[in-house]
Amino acid sequence: MANLLLPIVQAYARYAKANFVRKTQQPLQTQARFLQKLLRVQQETELGKTFGLSEIRSIDQFRERVPILPYSSYEPYTDRVALGEPNVLNADPVIYINLTSGSTGKQKMVPVTQRFKASLSRANATALGFFLEVFPRYAAQHPERWLEFGKIVSTNSIRLQGTTEGGIEYGPVTAGSFRMNRRLCQQAFAQPLDAMEVADGVSRHYLCLLFSLVNPQVRGIVANFPMLMLRTCQYLDKYAESLIQDIATGQFADWLTVEPALKAQLAADWRANPKRAAELRQVLETEGRLTPYNAWKQLSLIGTALGGTSDFYLKRFPNYFGDLPVFGGVYGTAEANFGVCYELNQEGCILAIESGFYEFVPPEQWEESQPKTLLPTEVKVGEQYRILLSSYSGFYRYDIGDVVEVTGFFGQTPIIVFRHRRGGLLSSTTEKTTEYHLTQTMRALQQEFGILLDDFCVTLSEQEFPAHYLVNIELAAGQRLENPAVFLARFDQALGEFNDQYRMVRQDAVPPPRLRLLAPGSFTVVKQRLLQRGTSESQLKLPHLSEDRNFLAGTTVEQEIRLPLDLAVQS
Repeated sequence: MANLLLPIVQAYARYAKANFVRKTQQPLQTQARFLQKLLRVQQETELGKTFGLSEIRSIDQFRERVPILPYSSYEPYTDRVALGEPNVLNADPVIYINLTSGSTGKQKMVPVTQRFKASLSRANATALGFFLEVFPRYAAQHPERWLEFGKIVSTNSIRLQGTTEGGIEYGPVTAGSFRMNRRLCQQAFAQPLDAMEVADGVSRHYLCLLFSLVNPQVRGIVANFPMLMLRTCQYLDKYAESLIQDIATGQFADWLTVEPALKAQLAADWRANPKRAAELRQVLETEGRLTPYNAWKQLSLIGTALGGTSDFYLKRFPNYFGDLPVFGGVYGTAEANFGVCYELNQEGCILAIESGFYEFVPPEQWEESQPKTLLPTEVKVGEQYRILLSSYSGFYRYDIGDVVEVTGFFGQTPIIVFRHRRGGLLSSTTEKTTEYHLTQTMRALQQEFGILLDDFCVTLSEQEFPAHYLVNIELAAGQRLENPAVFLARFDQALGEFNDQYRMVRQDAVPPPRLRLLAPGSFTVVKQRLLQRGTSESQLKLPHLSEDRNFLAGTTVEQEIRLPLDLAVQS
């Protein structure tokens, strides 16, 4: 099956990519066709009738008649979908409900139909087609690592979160996608899918790594976000001795928390491999730790999301992956695939014009209740926009809240990069600092000071108005910040270089920032709290700014540093 399936998948991916490239020369025509088909399919749904979709004949009519709405306007409809009521938002049967991460608020429900799933799959296939085109250039330069296509390591959970009262399965988008493409995943992954069903996160990571370490066909490793990729690397390092012992003996560590039935299924597939254990033991003794780069000698590719705050975490990748390339796949969310990656180590992606109908809201319209929108051919390079989505999920002109930057054009189709969530802003007065500004600042400072941060989050002080920026950082293990006062002064200066508005208001209105050195493990506490609140482990994203004054509650501040002027004012 594996020998037959792989050539079929590759052939379809190359076809999908070639077809997509042709359409990038005529994005408006492609978008118009997508929209008309979407409206025709959905016109007899309850919401379709409310919006009069059957009467709409053009893009202009669509924008005139259908309002731009947030999720709260769709929630009464998605609640009914979850109860099993048909033809509310979707003409086709709902087969799954994607849950958003909930990292910036309440989790949202996105209905999935076969037609919606197919629209997402087109973008995935197109991205694979681009990968098949660009990767051979890397492989030709690194023949020692690249032999042939092989298996992928993933520690993602594919466990369902639950079933609605209407009998519809729901959970994170990745879990649903892997479950609905089970046969393909069985061929693609280095670890058995049963290992990805384990509920306990640490045990799941351990078992996925355990099975993957004895698989000689491993060529790639994937994770939703760079932060999650680093966590997998840290588990490989932390449990190296135990993993090697289990490989040598054919046993499972006795501390693992695994459901009995799953453990029995996994044990039936597990065998001792003393030779591989000896190889890994030699690597551990020689290099002092296990990393993906030294554990899998033919590892050739990293797959993870790019854009947004990724740069901050990617800074640490060489410690675990050497110079291996990163491919972003698609820029996707629970609601849609927005972009298709087309190059290695490239955060820009081509607007996924076959997977949804997209509009762009320019900044001068962001405060309007019904803003005027631009079409894909009307956006400008270097500008940032809110992106709106209409898709087979049943949402129309949906304001997802993502802000993207246009970095160029592929043919006539824009190349976009996710920068931040619209709500992801921090203002002491009017400066509107974004996560992108802060990530760029911290990336520059890590390089300048020769340090690595485990993580960071900038918040605002509680007692003053205007408020101080509180720069909360946790140093990576073994790191030391020799001159925190200089670091803080450079933060103040560098943030002004990346955000002109901050630089201008800091001259008089905004008080000096303060640096807080957090105790080791502080951001682990924050992450655990997000998980307990309902965020899926595979969707976990730690915000790098927060207006919530209690966001870092439960963490320990080991030292607070202030600039001289701030100290003078306080005294």
